Amino acid sequence: MAADEKAQAKGEQAQGKVKKVVGGAVGNESMEAEGRAEESKGDLRQAKEKAKDAIKPK
Repeated sequence: MAADEKAQAKGEQAQGKVKKVVGGAVGNESMEAEGRAEESKGDLRQAKEKAKDAIKPK
């Protein structure tokens, strides 16, 4: 399950970055903001997974 979450985080980060760059390139502020939000969502998901890994017993 954790691998799925990590992959989803990476996908959200990548998709958000693409939207952010494309939105900035074409001057679409809405798309750029949506990209920033999606990228942040991916960052938060990744941080959550790292925290879960840090407290997981070994």
